[in-house]
Amino acid sequence: MKSIGLIGGMSWESTVEYYRLINQETKTRLGGLHSARILMESLDFAEIAEMQYAGRWDEMGKILAGSARRLEGAGADLVLICTNTMHKLADQVQAAVSISLLHIVDPVATAMKAAGMKRVGLLGTNFTMSDSFFRDRLAERFGLEAVVPGDADKQVVHRVIYEELCLGQAEERSRAAYRSIMERLVANGAEGIILGCTEIGLLVGPGDASVPLFDTTVLHARAAVDMALQG
Repeated sequence: MKSIGLIGGMSWESTVEYYRLINQETKTRLGGLHSARILMESLDFAEIAEMQYAGRWDEMGKILAGSARRLEGAGADLVLICTNTMHKLADQVQAAVSISLLHIVDPVATAMKAAGMKRVGLLGTNFTMSDSFFRDRLAERFGLEAVVPGDADKQVVHRVIYEELCLGQAEERSRAAYRSIMERLVANGAEGIILGCTEIGLLVGPGDASVPLFDTTVLHARAAVDMALQG
């Protein structure tokens, strides 16, 4: 099995899920006492979040590129950025290493295409929902149209991520708010909904929406095992 490099800590709450999911999937496929070969560099999310709000994306790109290089130098055969928002910098990270970066959009879009979807809802941080990097990749590479919540709903989704989920809190009132937001996306034509922040799956699941949910954390982790077991 190839070694999987994880750039984590953004937040560590979801990085824990990556570690668990990758190892569970490896055990399911290989059986017995098998677990995954994983290397991880975990960043301080307080520092990253401050740079996000300040718009210091070039600086963050250099930080993530450095993480990827260190993982490659330590023996990683592929690398994952364990957060949706920071895939805004995916090209810069990929350019820094010779190993493959497994982009988080690709396994999610593949699953949605396999389910026959064309118009999908997208939840995530304000950076992910308002910027175009995620939606553009969906459209240009997979022909999927993404719809996002209105401005007021975006603020609710974003606040819950940063002020609750990244701190390990899953509040029932926030779950109810997300349910309502997802139903408004369905009313706007969403055939399925992308949980486009790696913490959202800690709050809502399949029973919280009237359409299928596609959890980026789960699908990214499974795809990492696929890649690690190839060849």
